[in-house]
Amino acid sequence: MGKLKPILLSTAMALGATPLMAQEEQFITIGTGGQTGVYYVVGQSICRLVNRDTATTGLRCTAPATGGSIDNINQIRSGGMTMGVAQSDWQFHAYNGSSDYEGDAFTDLRAVFAVHPEPFTVVARADSGVETFTDLAGKRVNVGNPGSGSRGTFEVVLEAMGMSMDDFALSSELRPAEQSAALGDNQVDAISYTVGHPNGSIQEATSTVDATLVDVSGEAIDKLIADNPFYSKVVIPGGMYAGNDDDTETFGVKATFVTSGAIPDETVYQVVKAVFDNFDRFKGLHPAFASLTPEEMIADGNSAPLHPGAERYYREQGWIQ
Repeated sequence: MGKLKPILLSTAMALGATPLMAQEEQFITIGTGGQTGVYYVVGQSICRLVNRDTATTGLRCTAPATGGSIDNINQIRSGGMTMGVAQSDWQFHAYNGSSDYEGDAFTDLRAVFAVHPEPFTVVARADSGVETFTDLAGKRVNVGNPGSGSRGTFEVVLEAMGMSMDDFALSSELRPAEQSAALGDNQVDAISYTVGHPNGSIQEATSTVDATLVDVSGEAIDKLIADNPFYSKVVIPGGMYAGNDDDTETFGVKATFVTSGAIPDETVYQVVKAVFDNFDRFKGLHPAFASLTPEEMIADGNSAPLHPGAERYYREQGWIQ
């Protein structure tokens, strides 16, 4: 890894500024999700803020599209990613060794902060006759790509409802960027996505074909929420998407930002500092971020321990003891 050009140091000294020590560049990679999802915006937004201070911190950030939550956690574990975005339920399962991580806990997983709420969202063609989740039986359904949190949560809902993939006429595994076109082209009857709203993929789906957001509620979902502290009831407001004037009842998780305990404290500290020192700018980068508060971001949705680098910044701000 090369060093920043000496001209930066010379210029600073010529201007009478405090000389910066030449920083060894450190490349960090943030795992996101599909390019139409909010995870991609989260990663790109964090990198934009981090890269504003590269000359000072030496950190250079990239945030490529990935398979989503589970893929990100697994890549952080293997060292392929520095940090990543993951649903709060998959942060919980990975750290505690439950669900897909049973017997294989990632105990070095560390929380950094939570981001926006993510409702489990099902969209069905209006001509499909689907009004509830159980109506999906016998239909062509995109269940999400393997490695995504959306796919994992879909499977959790199936189990809670006493259903399986065998109940569908077709179980496709399209990525978020592909599924809206498939719905419009009548290749599938319904699509699913655990995502922050408003979302481009859902907007595309509801604007290109008559489509309805499906309620995901009832006793099975109530029990799922009661048994799992990382889930909560969520309402997607009516009027957000074309042809969907009524509220949609469902449940959801939080998007969270995670890393490994192996990542240096200073690296995590500088990333957290870049976000919260520019918090108003960060909140303006997507509508899903508009109502975020630092207090909620460090308290909600995180089940793994906070990374010491993040803790240091939060203590400096007086947000934690």
